[in-house]
Amino acid sequence: MDTMTITKAGGALCASLLVFLLGLWAAEGLYHVGHDGHGGEVAMGYEIVVEDPTEVAEADAAPEVPFEEVYASASAAEGERLWRQCSACHNLEGSNATGPYLNGVVGREKGSVDGYNYSDALLGLGQDWTPENLSGFLLNPREYAPGTKMAYRGMAEVEDRANLIAYLDETGG
Repeated sequence: MDTMTITKAGGALCASLLVFLLGLWAAEGLYHVGHDGHGGEVAMGYEIVVEDPTEVAEADAAPEVPFEEVYASASAAEGERLWRQCSACHNLEGSNATGPYLNGVVGREKGSVDGYNYSDALLGLGQDWTPENLSGFLLNPREYAPGTKMAYRGMAEVEDRANLIAYLDETGG
Protein backbone atom coordinates (compact mmCIF):
# COMPACT_ATOMS: atom_id res chain seq x y z
CA MET A 1 0.00 0.00 0.00
CA ASP A 2 1.53 3.26 -1.00
CA THR A 3 0.99 6.84 0.20
CA MET A 4 -1.33 7.76 -2.64
CA THR A 5 -3.79 4.94 -1.75
CA ILE A 6 -3.83 6.00 1.90
CA THR A 7 -4.42 9.63 0.85
CA LYS A 8 -7.31 8.61 -1.43
CA ALA A 9 -8.92 6.49 1.33
CA GLY A 10 -8.58 9.35 3.82
CA GLY A 11 -10.06 11.80 1.30
CA ALA A 12 -13.00 9.47 0.61
CA LEU A 13 -13.65 9.14 4.36
CA CYS A 14 -13.58 12.91 4.83
CA ALA A 15 -15.85 13.44 1.80
CA SER A 16 -18.41 10.93 3.09
CA LEU A 17 -18.39 12.57 6.55
CA LEU A 18 -18.90 15.94 4.85
CA VAL A 19 -21.92 14.55 2.95
CA PHE A 20 -23.41 13.22 6.22
CA LEU A 21 -22.81 16.57 7.97
CA LEU A 22 -24.44 18.49 5.11
CA GLY A 23 -27.39 16.05 5.20
CA LEU A 24 -27.76 16.55 8.96
CA TRP A 25 -27.62 20.32 8.53
CA ALA A 26 -30.31 20.23 5.80
CA ALA A 27 -32.54 17.91 7.85
CA GLU A 28 -32.23 20.14 10.92
CA GLY A 29 -33.23 23.14 8.83
CA LEU A 30 -36.30 21.37 7.47
CA TYR A 31 -37.52 19.44 10.51
CA HIS A 32 -36.20 21.27 13.53
CA VAL A 33 -38.72 21.79 16.30
CA GLY A 34 -37.55 23.46 19.42
CA HIS A 35 -35.64 26.58 20.37
CA ASP A 36 -34.48 29.20 17.92
CA GLY A 37 -30.93 29.45 19.29
CA HIS A 38 -31.68 32.52 21.42
CA GLY A 39 -33.39 30.57 24.20
CA GLY A 40 -36.95 31.32 23.08
CA GLU A 41 -39.63 28.94 21.93
CA VAL A 42 -40.33 28.64 18.24
CA ALA A 43 -43.97 28.79 17.26
CA MET A 44 -44.58 26.07 14.69
CA GLY A 45 -47.75 26.21 12.60
CA TYR A 46 -50.69 28.55 12.99
CA GLU A 47 -52.24 29.92 16.12
CA ILE A 48 -55.78 28.69 16.62
CA VAL A 49 -57.94 31.04 18.63
CA VAL A 50 -60.40 29.05 20.73
CA GLU A 51 -63.56 30.84 21.71
CA ASP A 52 -65.13 30.48 25.10
CA PRO A 53 -67.35 27.35 24.86
CA THR A 54 -70.17 29.00 26.81
CA GLU A 55 -70.34 31.86 24.30
CA VAL A 56 -70.38 29.43 21.38
CA ALA A 57 -73.14 27.36 22.98
CA GLU A 58 -75.24 30.45 23.64
CA ALA A 59 -74.79 31.68 20.06
CA ASP A 60 -75.67 28.27 18.58
CA ALA A 61 -78.70 27.79 20.79
CA ALA A 62 -81.42 29.25 18.63
CA PRO A 63 -84.88 29.20 20.13
CA GLU A 64 -86.38 25.86 19.15
CA VAL A 65 -89.85 25.98 17.68
CA PRO A 66 -92.19 23.36 19.18
CA PHE A 67 -92.95 20.45 16.85
CA GLU A 68 -96.69 21.10 17.03
CA GLU A 69 -96.23 24.56 15.49
CA VAL A 70 -93.97 23.26 12.73
CA TYR A 71 -96.33 20.35 12.02
CA ALA A 72 -99.29 22.73 11.66
CA SER A 73 -97.60 24.34 8.65
CA ALA A 74 -95.93 21.19 7.25
CA SER A 75 -95.89 20.50 3.51
CA ALA A 76 -96.86 17.01 2.35
CA ALA A 77 -95.32 17.79 -1.05
CA GLU A 78 -91.94 18.33 0.60
CA GLY A 79 -92.51 15.17 2.64
CA GLU A 80 -92.93 13.15 -0.56
CA ARG A 81 -89.36 14.06 -1.50
CA LEU A 82 -88.17 12.88 1.92
CA TRP A 83 -90.16 9.63 1.61
CA ARG A 84 -87.56 8.32 -0.85
CA GLN A 85 -85.19 7.73 2.07
CA CYS A 86 -87.81 5.63 3.85
CA SER A 87 -88.88 3.70 0.76
CA ALA A 88 -85.60 1.80 0.79
CA CYS A 89 -86.92 -0.25 3.74
CA HIS A 90 -90.66 0.51 3.97
CA ASN A 91 -93.68 0.23 1.69
CA LEU A 92 -96.82 2.36 1.79
CA GLU A 93 -99.34 0.01 0.24
CA GLY A 94 -99.70 -2.55 3.03
CA SER A 95 -96.98 -5.14 2.47
CA ASN A 96 -94.00 -5.49 4.77
CA ALA A 97 -90.47 -5.06 3.46
CA THR A 98 -87.30 -4.80 5.56
CA GLY A 99 -89.44 -2.63 7.84
CA PRO A 100 -93.19 -2.70 8.42
CA TYR A 101 -95.52 -1.02 5.93
CA LEU A 102 -96.37 2.58 6.79
CA ASN A 103 -99.92 2.76 5.43
CA GLY A 104 -101.93 4.19 8.33
CA VAL A 105 -98.93 4.64 10.63
CA VAL A 106 -100.06 8.06 11.91
CA GLY A 107 -102.41 7.22 14.77
CA ARG A 108 -101.72 3.46 14.65
CA GLU A 109 -100.68 1.55 17.77
CA LYS A 110 -96.93 0.93 18.01
CA GLY A 111 -95.89 -2.58 17.02
CA SER A 112 -99.32 -3.53 15.63
CA VAL A 113 -98.60 -4.51 12.00
CA ASP A 114 -99.49 -8.17 11.47
CA GLY A 115 -96.72 -10.30 10.06
CA TYR A 116 -93.86 -8.05 11.08
CA ASN A 117 -91.41 -9.17 13.77
CA TYR A 118 -90.85 -6.04 15.88
CA SER A 119 -87.96 -5.66 18.30
CA ASP A 120 -88.76 -5.97 22.00
CA ALA A 121 -87.64 -2.35 22.43
CA LEU A 122 -90.41 -1.09 20.17
CA LEU A 123 -93.05 -3.49 21.48
CA GLY A 124 -92.40 -2.30 25.03
CA LEU A 125 -93.12 1.35 24.24
CA GLY A 126 -96.91 1.08 23.98
CA GLN A 127 -99.00 4.11 22.92
CA ASP A 128 -99.91 5.18 19.39
CA TRP A 129 -97.79 6.69 16.65
CA THR A 130 -98.89 10.28 17.12
CA PRO A 131 -97.11 12.91 15.01
CA GLU A 132 -95.12 13.91 18.10
CA ASN A 133 -94.08 10.29 18.81
CA LEU A 134 -93.13 9.77 15.16
CA SER A 135 -91.06 12.95 15.28
CA GLY A 136 -89.20 11.72 18.36
CA PHE A 137 -88.57 8.36 16.72
CA LEU A 138 -87.40 9.90 13.44
CA LEU A 139 -85.10 12.32 15.29
CA ASN A 140 -83.04 9.44 16.71
CA PRO A 141 -84.55 5.93 16.55
CA ARG A 142 -81.88 4.33 18.73
CA GLU A 143 -82.33 6.89 21.48
CA TYR A 144 -86.14 6.83 21.30
CA ALA A 145 -86.30 3.01 21.42
CA PRO A 146 -82.93 1.60 22.56
CA GLY A 147 -82.50 -1.81 20.93
CA THR A 148 -84.67 -1.07 17.90
CA LYS A 149 -83.92 -2.90 14.65
CA MET A 150 -84.22 0.31 12.66
CA ALA A 151 -80.71 1.21 11.48
CA TYR A 152 -81.61 4.74 10.36
CA ARG A 153 -79.43 7.45 11.97
CA GLY A 154 -82.20 9.97 12.30
CA MET A 155 -83.55 13.14 10.73
CA ALA A 156 -82.20 16.21 12.51
CA GLU A 157 -84.33 18.97 10.93
CA VAL A 158 -87.69 19.41 12.64
CA GLU A 159 -89.19 20.81 9.41
CA ASP A 160 -88.16 17.68 7.50
CA ARG A 161 -89.70 15.41 10.13
CA ALA A 162 -92.92 17.42 10.10
CA ASN A 163 -93.10 17.36 6.29
CA LEU A 164 -92.52 13.60 6.15
CA ILE A 165 -95.15 12.91 8.81
CA ALA A 166 -97.59 15.20 6.97
CA TYR A 167 -96.98 13.20 3.79
CA LEU A 168 -97.52 9.89 5.61
CA ASP A 169 -100.72 11.23 7.16
CA GLU A 170 -102.02 12.59 3.85
CA THR A 171 -101.36 9.39 1.93
CA GLY A 172 -102.94 7.24 4.59
CA GLY A 173 -99.51 6.39 5.87
